[in-house]
Amino acid sequence: MDSSDEEEERTFIRVLSEKYNPENFPYGQGVVVLPSPPGSPVKDRLFLPSILVLNDCGISKAGDRSDIEAFCAHVLELDLAYNQLNDWGEISTIVSSIPHLDFLNLSMNPLSGVQLQPSLADVFSRVRRLVLINTQVSWDTVHTLTQHTPELKELFLCLNGYDTVSESQASCPSLSLLQITGNQLQDWAEVRKFGLLYPSLSTLVLANNSVSSVGDTKETLERLFPNLRSINLNNSGLSQWEDIERLNFFPKLEDVKAQGMPLLQSYSTQERRSLLLAQLPSVMVLNGSAISEGEREDAERFFIRYYQDFPQQKLPQRYHVLVSKYGHLAPLAEVDLSPRCTVVDVRCGDRVEPVTLRLEQTVGELKKQLKALLQLPTNGIRLFHVDKEMSSMFGPEELKCSFRALHSYSIQDGDEILVVPKVKNRCSSSDF
Repeated sequence: MDSSDEEEERTFIRVLSEKYNPENFPYGQGVVVLPSPPGSPVKDRLFLPSILVLNDCGISKAGDRSDIEAFCAHVLELDLAYNQLNDWGEISTIVSSIPHLDFLNLSMNPLSGVQLQPSLADVFSRVRRLVLINTQVSWDTVHTLTQHTPELKELFLCLNGYDTVSESQASCPSLSLLQITGNQLQDWAEVRKFGLLYPSLSTLVLANNSVSSVGDTKETLERLFPNLRSINLNNSGLSQWEDIERLNFFPKLEDVKAQGMPLLQSYSTQERRSLLLAQLPSVMVLNGSAISEGEREDAERFFIRYYQDFPQQKLPQRYHVLVSKYGHLAPLAEVDLSPRCTVVDVRCGDRVEPVTLRLEQTVGELKKQLKALLQLPTNGIRLFHVDKEMSSMFGPEELKCSFRALHSYSIQDGDEILVVPKVKNRCSSSDF
């Protein structure tokens, strides 16, 4: 293969030399300075950090193994997303040359229909975090990888078009986080397989799948998911409250994300949170927000009042549990927050007429109203509030501030608004 072919294929080592050449990469903390091996195509020396980001570089081949070994012995994380790697042999060459690799991102590489042979899989044994988003990688290859990564903790399989989950003869007991967002899983019978595949699973991200139910018994979920602490069901297909109740069957569950599902569409934001929270007594974090004791009690009381008028046969079991805790609760008093009005006597000279005031309006707005009513010139009146109960003690109070709302003066029905014209003899009976 001549150099032009190698350039066209964009090898890992060539892209590495281009990006991390001293002329392109500033020296700084965490950067290792290495001399080039004899005969290496890499000129001079490279400044290599322990985290290499080589995404969207057109890489399709590994290049010389000895060069990779010489330059990447200290590398811990490698991001190869959005490249053209479609051969597990080339990927294995790269990984085998990086002895301390902890994190590997192969997202958006075209791995559909490309099988990983078990003989090549041992080189992944040190990887603890593996990202295979939108690679269309097969379940057979996933299982081959997990069987050869005894320390694997996190696995990302988003956007791979899975509508089923293939079983494996061997589990991966080290895995604690599985993110499988944006696939096409619908049947809980597929989801439950994760409990057999990954018995130590503590975080399961199922967002943007169409899972329609949580269809197992308490005993089954306790057996399959004994360590699950966090589940993300955002934008799932759940439509029954019974499925939310079954989340309580996960014995250690404490963090739930449940937004964008059909079940919740008819409720307000506050109703959704309260009804979910009241159904999940052991959950400590809901949709990313920690739950205080006060919020939990408010939600549980809301739950009782929400269901207390339902027919007996439609009451959820949780309702009876909460009634035994709080008792039957009286409905909350309805508070009328609509703008209040009051009727006062407006006195101008010897003329008195009843006028309805909106108490949210300001003094300035009232002056405009009365000027129009009394046909007085601009800035031609002063207003005084006469409290019918307190006037004998305090006398009239002038309404001076144009921006102050009338309700702040405690105006009540039967009080009097005294209009004092600055220009005399402009108020007559025909004006009312």
